[in-house]
Amino acid sequence: MNLPQAQIEHTIDLALAEDISHGDITTSLLIPPGLQGQAKLLVKAGGVLAGIGIARQVFLKVDPSLRFEIMVKDGEQVNIGDIIATISGSVVNILKAERVALNFLQRLSGIASQTAQYVAKTQGLAVKITDTRKTTPGLRALEKYAVLMGGGHNHRLNLGDGILIKDNHLAALRALGMGIKEIVAKAREAAPPGLTVEIEVTSEPEALEAARAGADIIMLDNMNPEYMRQVVSLLPGHIKIEASGGITLENIQTAAATGVDVISIGALTHSSPALDISLELEPQTLKIF
Repeated sequence: MNLPQAQIEHTIDLALAEDISHGDITTSLLIPPGLQGQAKLLVKAGGVLAGIGIARQVFLKVDPSLRFEIMVKDGEQVNIGDIIATISGSVVNILKAERVALNFLQRLSGIASQTAQYVAKTQGLAVKITDTRKTTPGLRALEKYAVLMGGGHNHRLNLGDGILIKDNHLAALRALGMGIKEIVAKAREAAPPGLTVEIEVTSEPEALEAARAGADIIMLDNMNPEYMRQVVSLLPGHIKIEASGGITLENIQTAAATGVDVISIGALTHSSPALDISLELEPQTLKIF
């Protein structure tokens, strides 16, 4: 996944404007403008790092003369006490950039860390762990990047990225007298070349009807693992099967063992706790010039 740099820069600009467009009154009043020194980014909880390059961009956006040295790369495991980067230069500008940089870094590392936990639970099983579109508005590209850093995969990036017939599509079209067979046929007929047709189902009869209709991917929505296994056993092998809804760290191994090909988890991006990372000035480096 190539991060769209223009979009990322715009996102950083918005975040900085939100935080320091009216200045940093505390720092401006108390910290001498000539104070120089070094700060470190310190990990306070184990996990997987993501967003160190974004943090660097934030600091350099505030002050291009700052020196940002990366010591740990995205996707690498970090432990309590690890120093992942140092920032040297104007203390005033280091403090101005601190919160925005940490907001990105903690958020993305939290997503990568939780993704890695889900992936670890399914090690040895032929299943992909993917995210969903349940992302923070404006941060989708970054959050999906963090999923990749945690060893997961990306589902659709946007509504134009694939055909996924969900419950409300079915409800609207059924009200017009259409069944799953007709709905899948209509989607396939109108689909641009290369796009697969996926449909969400909630029962065995719906899954079988979707298979007979020629769906490429069938999403089993909110099924318990026992029922999921039963449905998977009845579907043709050429159809990819996705499980979604109600899957947690406690039951993902059981769900993965049912034979599904993909497990999509909204919690990766909407509920991952931030990874505890702090910025700490190193007093021995502080000097006024």
